[in-house]
Amino acid sequence: MTKQPAQATTIQNTETQVPKTPQMNDRDYLNDLLLTEKYLGISYVHALQEASHHTLYQDIKTVFDASCDHQRDLFNLMFNKGWYKLESQDPQKIQQTHQQFSQYAQQQFPQ
Repeated sequence: MTKQPAQATTIQNTETQVPKTPQMNDRDYLNDLLLTEKYLGISYVHALQEASHHTLYQDIKTVFDASCDHQRDLFNLMFNKGWYKLESQDPQKIQQTHQQFSQYAQQQFPQ
């Protein structure tokens, strides 16, 4: 008898309904803000990597940290409204993947 893989379970709150019209609704605005924060985060990382002055680096890092916090807040708001969903994974599969990458890292970076 073979063991069937566990089905992923969707984790999602009850979806807050928004009007289905051509105009942007709350979900559209929040999604746009979240995507903008993600884009800004990538841009800040590039700026941090290339900052040649320590004070400039610290200023950019402060703004980057605030942007990450905003991104997380937007994600949490969208998740709470049911506009973002997650899928749970089988703990055994997570452990196998962890072992696989740990072994790879040990081979690539021996101590």
